[in-house]
Amino acid sequence: MTRPLPLLLCTLLCAALPAFAQVKVPATPEKMNQLYADYWEDYLRENPIAATFNGDQRYNDRFGAVTSAEDRAQSRALAEKYLARSAAFDPSPLPPEDRISYDLLRYRLQQVLDGLRFPSNLMPADQFSGLHLTMTQLGSGTSAQPFQTVQDYDNWLKRAAGYAPAVDDMIADMRTGIQQGIVMPKALISRVLPQLENVGTDDLAKSSYMQPVRKFPSSFSDADKARLTDAYGKLVREQLAPANRKLLAFMRDAYLPAGRDTAGIGALPGGQDWYAFQARRSTTTELTPAEIHDIGLREVARIRAQFEEAKVRVGFKGTLREFFDYLNTAPELRFKTREEIQAAYEALRPRVEAKVDQLFAQVPKAPFEIRPVEAFREVSAAPASYQRGSVDGKRPGIFYYNAYKPETRTRFTSNAFFLHEAIPGHHFERSLAQETTGLPAFRRFGSSTAFSEGWGLYSEMLGQEIGMYDDPWQWVGRLTAEVWRGVRLVVDTGIHAKGWTREQAIAYFKDNVPQDEVTAVQEVERYIAVPGQALSYKIGELKLRELRARAEKALGPAFDLRAFHNEVLSHGSVPLDVLDAAVNRWIATQKKA
Repeated sequence: MTRPLPLLLCTLLCAALPAFAQVKVPATPEKMNQLYADYWEDYLRENPIAATFNGDQRYNDRFGAVTSAEDRAQSRALAEKYLARSAAFDPSPLPPEDRISYDLLRYRLQQVLDGLRFPSNLMPADQFSGLHLTMTQLGSGTSAQPFQTVQDYDNWLKRAAGYAPAVDDMIADMRTGIQQGIVMPKALISRVLPQLENVGTDDLAKSSYMQPVRKFPSSFSDADKARLTDAYGKLVREQLAPANRKLLAFMRDAYLPAGRDTAGIGALPGGQDWYAFQARRSTTTELTPAEIHDIGLREVARIRAQFEEAKVRVGFKGTLREFFDYLNTAPELRFKTREEIQAAYEALRPRVEAKVDQLFAQVPKAPFEIRPVEAFREVSAAPASYQRGSVDGKRPGIFYYNAYKPETRTRFTSNAFFLHEAIPGHHFERSLAQETTGLPAFRRFGSSTAFSEGWGLYSEMLGQEIGMYDDPWQWVGRLTAEVWRGVRLVVDTGIHAKGWTREQAIAYFKDNVPQDEVTAVQEVERYIAVPGQALSYKIGELKLRELRARAEKALGPAFDLRAFHNEVLSHGSVPLDVLDAAVNRWIATQKKA
C-alpha cells in the first residue's frame, strides 16, 4: 500500500500540486529514474563548479552563470521545468524508496522556488562563504579542482576567467542592496576585508593561486611547466588579484560605511518571513523560530545539569560558573602548537576505526585526510568541518580542523569534533550516500542540513558507546559540544527573530559554552552570516534520538543497532519526516522477520 505523502512535503509542495488533477501517466521506477537523470544532467551543466565538487570532471573548464540574474533565472527555469515534468506522473504505483525519490525531488525544487522570493543575491559574500573563498580554495590545488594533467591546468585558466566579471556583478548587487536597505552587518564586512587583502596580493610567491605551479606532476614537460607558470602568473596579476582588490576597495570604502548595525536578517525588509523560511529549510520541519527558541532553552538547561555532574567527575571544586571559567582559561587544557593539534587528531583515527564495526555493518570505501584550515580563511572558519571526496576515491574527503591561535584550541573537545566531522560522522554519512548507486544522483550528492548535521551530532553521542569518553575530560568536551548546539537554537533565533544584538548573543554563548572569546565571536558571527543553518544540528539530533528510542522500544531484544544505523544512512540525506516514515516501515518489517 502506498504511504501518504508526509505532512511536511504536502505542506511545502502544495503550490506545485494543482497539475496532479490532470495526471494520467502511472509512474514507474524506470520512467522516474530517467527523469531524475535528465534533471541531474541539466543541473550539473548549469552548475559546473558544483559538478566539480561532486567529482564530475566534465565541466572543470566552466565557470557557470556570471551574473546573479542569470543564475536565478536558470534556477527558476530548471525548478519549474522538472516540477512540470514530474507532475505529469501519478506516483501512487511507486515502491517506497522510489516514492521517496519522487517526493524529494519535488520538495527540493519547490524549495528552490520558495527561496528565490528572497534577495540573498544582494548579500553575496561573507566571511564564511562567497566566490572569493570558493575560487581561492579551488585555485590553490588543495580542494576539488584537479591539477593532475596539463588539461587540468588549462581547465583552471578557462574557469578562472569568469571570476573578474562575476566580481563586477557582486559589486553591482551590493550597490542595489545599499539602495534597498539590504546590506550585511558592519561586523561581518570587517571580517571579509583581511581575506580580500590576502587573496588580492600581486606577490606571486605569496599567492594561493600559484600553488599548483609550485608542484607540477613529474610527468610534465619543461615546456608545459614554463608555459603554465607564465600563464598562471599573468592570470593572477591581470585578473584574479585585481578583481579581489577591486572588491576590497568597494567593500572597504562604500559598503562598510553603508553596513548595518543590526545583526539579524529579521531587521531587513521582509526579514521575518525570510528567517522563518530559513528555519523551515534548515530544520525540514514546520517549527517556528519561537518554538525552536524554547527547545533551545530547555536543552541548555538539561545539559547544564549534566555539567554539574561532570565537574564532580573531574574533581573540580567550585560553582559551575567557576568551572566554565576554568575551562575557558586553563592553559593545560589547550594545545600549544599547530603540530600538536594535527598529532592529536591523527592519534584518534586508529582508535575510532578499531571500534566502528560495533556500530555499523557497512562502512564507506572512500578515504579521508586530516588537514588544518587554509591560512587565508582560518581567522573566521569554524573549529572543524568536513569536505567530502569524489565518488571515485581519487580525491579524499577532508576533515578540516582550525589551528588559528592554537593556544585557544581546547584539547577536551577533540574527540567530539573528530566523531562529528570524520568518523562516524560526516565522512560516513556523505560517503555512504555517494556510494549507494541504487539512489538517483540528486539524492546521492544532495544534502538535507537537518539530517546531515543531526547525524554529525548524533555521532558525537555514539562515541560514548565505543569508549571515546572514558577520559572524563573528553566527556566534558562532549557536553561542551552538545550545549554548543543547544545554545545555537537560542542564539540563532534570538539574533534573527528576536532582535538580539551581536554583543547580547556573544554574552549568552559565553555564559553557557565553555569556550574562549575568540571562539564565541567566531561562532556568533557565523550565525549572523548564515541565518538558520545552526538550527539544524540539535533539531536533527533530537529526531535521530527519538527514532532510535522508538525502534528500541518497539523491537525490544530484537533491536539491532548496526541494522538501525544502516537503515538511517541507506536513504541518503533526507528531510526528517521522510526519515521518520522510513524508520517506521523498517520497524514494521523487523517485527515480521
